[in-house]
Amino acid sequence: MTNSCVLAPRYRLDDESLWLEGIDPSRNYWIAVNGDSSQVLPLPGFLAESIADLRNVVLEFRDLQVGQSMTYKRIASEYAIHCVGQNCYALAAEVNGTLVWHLFDQETLESLLMTAHPDWQCSPKDVDLGRRMLMMSWQKPVAA
Repeated sequence: MTNSCVLAPRYRLDDESLWLEGIDPSRNYWIAVNGDSSQVLPLPGFLAESIADLRNVVLEFRDLQVGQSMTYKRIASEYAIHCVGQNCYALAAEVNGTLVWHLFDQETLESLLMTAHPDWQCSPKDVDLGRRMLMMSWQKPVAA
């Protein structure tokens, strides 16, 4: 995509709708899809092993140009942040069996990345989101 002006709505910290449900202990960002509280899903966030790792990822994120992507690894998977336009970044996730790009502004996504700091702790209410993630994993088949 070469157009630097994306008119699509995106998740922002100053949104009137409450789209961020919380961030669990393993740094999954729980979002209400398009602000719909009946459709909440986790987006795998970045988890830094050191402050140097966090610094490198934040600097790489800030250097992204339109059309570029960066990847980060979780335990069993790799995820990407795509720069789709000026101040517009995408994280992919599956919603109802379909791959969907969730759009964020730079400030919001950078704030979410900051939770990767090794000393960051989630709020007590967000521990339940981690339990929810564990319950979801038990519902999936072990082998495909």
